[in-house]
Amino acid sequence: MTETGTLLDIMRLVVGIAILSYASYTDIKTRRASNMLWVIMGIIGGILLVIQYFTIGFGDKIMYLIFVPIMIGLTYLLFQLRLIFGGADAKALMALAILVPLPPIINSIPLWKNSIMPAPWIIFSNSVILFLFIPLSLLIFNAVKRNVEFPYCLLGYKLGVAKAKEKFVWPLEKIKDGKRKFMYMPKDFDVEAELEEFKKIGMEEIWVTPKIPFMIPLLIGFIVSFILGDILFQLIGLIKSI
Repeated sequence: MTETGTLLDIMRLVVGIAILSYASYTDIKTRRASNMLWVIMGIIGGILLVIQYFTIGFGDKIMYLIFVPIMIGLTYLLFQLRLIFGGADAKALMALAILVPLPPIINSIPLWKNSIMPAPWIIFSNSVILFLFIPLSLLIFNAVKRNVEFPYCLLGYKLGVAKAKEKFVWPLEKIKDGKRKFMYMPKDFDVEAELEEFKKIGMEEIWVTPKIPFMIPLLIGFIVSFILGDILFQLIGLIKSI
């Protein structure tokens, strides 16, 4: 029975990596990921749950199934609050809630046993933690370029106005009343029009933030979750032990 459970979780891992990898590729190239990917992931996840029900069952883990609709609803709420910006990211998290609703039982590093959080939340949590490393990477990059200007250097980098039109970036600056204003989270304005404003006043370089797809840390977070389990739980435990 354990072998069947392990096989099912290996299939979940393979399916998740395959679909998230392809979605990451298309997201990088076009900033889009097909809705069909999440339909496929959800269907496969549902089929694997049915197979598990008729083979080894869910045992004492059946309570985790209640978190499937909870995670789907929470993801929708976070998307509406703009805490998750991409529609594809939100749909991916919803599909993952169906694909991996239970703690995996692949016999590797059994850190999952120490966490009480549901698997979909752990995947999301791990992805967010990995995403938070981006500001540190940007700071190092800007320090090497000697462009250390806070808070810009934590959120983006300097780029020529002409090149900004060709890249997937948002301006971190906005011209208002003839003055340069910092934009923490650019939204609700025409990027092309803003870039033209910079050109009119003679600014050749501006601070921009890259449109980094969350799909990439989501892919890495998914893989890490199967290997290491709940990173946040482990970090909290480490802090408490100090």
